[in-house]
Amino acid sequence: MNATDRTPADLLTSALAADPGRPLVTFYDDATGERVELSVATFANWVAKTANLLQGDLSAGPGDRVALLLPAHWQTAVWLLACSSVGAIADVAGDPAAADVVVSGPDALEAARACRGERVALALRPLGGRFPQTPEGFIDYAVEVPGQGDRFAPFAPVDPEEPALVVAGREFSGSEVAELASAEAPSLGLTGPGSRMLSTLPYDTWEGLSAGLYSPLAVGGSVVLCRHLDRLEEEALAQRIESERVTAVLR
Repeated sequence: MNATDRTPADLLTSALAADPGRPLVTFYDDATGERVELSVATFANWVAKTANLLQGDLSAGPGDRVALLLPAHWQTAVWLLACSSVGAIADVAGDPAAADVVVSGPDALEAARACRGERVALALRPLGGRFPQTPEGFIDYAVEVPGQGDRFAPFAPVDPEEPALVVAGREFSGSEVAELASAEAPSLGLTGPGSRMLSTLPYDTWEGLSAGLYSPLAVGGSVVLCRHLDRLEEEALAQRIESERVTAVLR
């Protein structure tokens, strides 16, 4: 973390400048056999496209609330950083009825219909695949995001002291997220560049978000996100830890 990094989006900008080619997020879904690895540059490109969708097509700006009804997933990580880029509040598992925008996975679509604003549906299929048929009342993220611009510039400055994240009833400013992520990294076993965290924690707590995204990002490390790890035998997990060069595990 650099002295000028005051938001999660700043952390990503610094990571991109330092080493764009290194892995940042590796995602496994042991229910489908999916493995996706995103370098810093590829992840940042997804973030830029998503931020352009959020700001341009969905008319979200600083202070707007984006309810994220999503599991721990690489696309969720993208949305968290896109919200930070725009200055919108990422409300993890938040009330759709109180949100300006709702972003929903396939298991939460009915609950997401309570949002009177814009609704985005994510199929969460391997390789970022789209829905066979777009859910009624939603736009399909996988259809809309590819055509967005590869560079993002906010229409309005993002104030790092304004609310940026709500999770498990706790509100954080952008600066609090960046500072806590850096401060907590050593206790998670993240000692600096090259650190690689394997996390199975959901994203619905600060601990899960810190271990599964923010702290690895803050120290120049990376994360291996594992969903449905209960489908994996312990021996296979040990092999994954070795092959992915994991340096810390949080389950």
